[in-house]
Amino acid sequence: MVISTKTRLYGILGDPIEHSLSPTIQNAAFRGAGIDAIYLAFRVDKGRLQDALTGVRSLGILGVNVTIPYKVDVIQYIDHLDTEAEAMGAVNTIKNDAGKLTGYNTDGLGAVEALRGACGGLAHARVALMGSGGAARAIAFSLARERAKITVLNRSLEKAQTMALQISEKLGIKIECLALNSENLERTIPEVDVLINATSIGMAPKSRETPVKKEMIHPRLVVFDIVYSPLETRLLKEARAAGANAVDGLEMLVHQGAAAFEIWTGRKAPIEVMRNAALERLKEGYA
Repeated sequence: MVISTKTRLYGILGDPIEHSLSPTIQNAAFRGAGIDAIYLAFRVDKGRLQDALTGVRSLGILGVNVTIPYKVDVIQYIDHLDTEAEAMGAVNTIKNDAGKLTGYNTDGLGAVEALRGACGGLAHARVALMGSGGAARAIAFSLARERAKITVLNRSLEKAQTMALQISEKLGIKIECLALNSENLERTIPEVDVLINATSIGMAPKSRETPVKKEMIHPRLVVFDIVYSPLETRLLKEARAAGANAVDGLEMLVHQGAAAFEIWTGRKAPIEVMRNAALERLKEGYA
């Protein structure tokens, strides 16, 4: 593409940022939609987040994604939150409208859209969600809004309970919380329809790890791992071997990125273009 004085600028803020596939996905989307724009990755040092947001305003950057570790901290530096981001208490997408920054969260929507393709409707689906970090919080909120029946398993039971209480207060949905250990997994997994790994277990470079013993996985299960590097985690490989329906983390990434694209541009995102670009990048040896 030819960059000119008319080229619009978007980006992603985080630290570390080198691993991000978002530039690959969003730049492919802009090309596919015929939009004169470029998307860059910006590493923001600890303590410089407010400066970075000032730069977004001053330079007229039209939109940014926000990733680890700033999804919560960024809230204090923006002007407005949409309803969902406010309820989740986390932001992964910001739109700049003439210097006014509005925060959104598309992580949960991305996860729900990824799961719809595997199991259709989520109302009353029984879901075991491992983890209680920022991504897990967004997923839990969106699943609760879909009226799924959720059990959260986390190493810190107190953290899971705090998250569950906050979601319950917003949506009136009771969420069960258990410590993440083999005993509770053995008891819970046979009773659920969907198993979600929203922890970093299995992510490169520790791709040989898995949060679940393969003997626990049953063929009726949809297993969703939000990790996308590697694309086939050990959990997903063992899920497929057991006859379960496996959903990789790329689907969530693409759908949350598509939602961000639509917030920024008001245009329908070219999802297949975005997915294919990400797959090509992964084939090139991205890690």
